[in-house]
Amino acid sequence: MTSESVQPRSGPSRRAVVAAAGAAGLTVALTACGSDDKASGSSTEQGSGGSASSPEAGAGGAALAKTADIPEGSGKIFKDEKVVVSQPAAGQYKAFSTICTHRDCPMVDLKDDIISCTCHGSEFSVLDGSVKKGPAVEPLAAKQVTVNGDSITLA
Repeated sequence: MTSESVQPRSGPSRRAVVAAAGAAGLTVALTACGSDDKASGSSTEQGSGGSASSPEAGAGGAALAKTADIPEGSGKIFKDEKVVVSQPAAGQYKAFSTICTHRDCPMVDLKDDIISCTCHGSEFSVLDGSVKKGPAVEPLAAKQVTVNGDSITLA
């Protein structure tokens, strides 16, 4: 009988290398696809979007609209600013981003008090930014508006 010395392999086994490569590929694929949870842009971080009457509050922006342009119980989309301004109750004005929180698609379809995303069908209330129909799970990001006289300004 011959005696051979078996040297242990240094480094990872072939099986370990293949498993690690598969796990890395899965991580890359999941990262590229994203998730339904948005880490940024939460409406609670952006402010409540209510009305204000201080001239200093809106000093940084140009007037978006006149108060008469925003129908009570609905809103109006401003495409260039990527914002919708609504009037939930008489004299109360709010604004929200028109970028869908599901996959960042711009939204321009407004009917009554619902703004819809044509990319995946999510629907949001323009009165409070809440999700009315998924796949989106996060509300629209609130934007700050000020009202000075009959002028609405995006802060």
